[in-house]
Amino acid sequence: MSRPSWDEYFMSIAEIVATRSTCPRKSVGAIIVKDKNILSTGYNGSIRGLPHCTEVGCMLENGHCVRTIHAEANAIIQAARHGVKIEGATIYITASPCWNCFKLIANSGIKRIVFKEFYRDERIFEFSKQLDIELVHLQKEKENYSQSK
Repeated sequence: MSRPSWDEYFMSIAEIVATRSTCPRKSVGAIIVKDKNILSTGYNGSIRGLPHCTEVGCMLENGHCVRTIHAEANAIIQAARHGVKIEGATIYITASPCWNCFKLIANSGIKRIVFKEFYRDERIFEFSKQLDIELVHLQKEKENYSQSK
């Protein structure tokens, strides 16, 4: 077994974080990392203190569950609650951010987004270039690596 890259290592941790998700529609995990240290984690789940989708069902609007707070937002909120500076950090997410989460990530000062599965919103590609935020599709990177062998 070969040693995983740092991106693979942190993504595997994000995948474990996703197992804490409380929305059966999609399990997403996120971790914020700086200087190879985990600063914060988040998964999609309900507002703190309220029942989860797994307990009372999903609250659907336009085909999306709005009961949950997304993993990326929860990771940013967790850092803020504990006074952790995330400017210049990398966020690892098991699915690419939706448009609203992308805006939160951009305004938080995170400079690199590593995601495993592409999820819906193409705008992140255009705006990440404009904002000089590096986007890394980890699955594509691994496929490209295996194709070059």
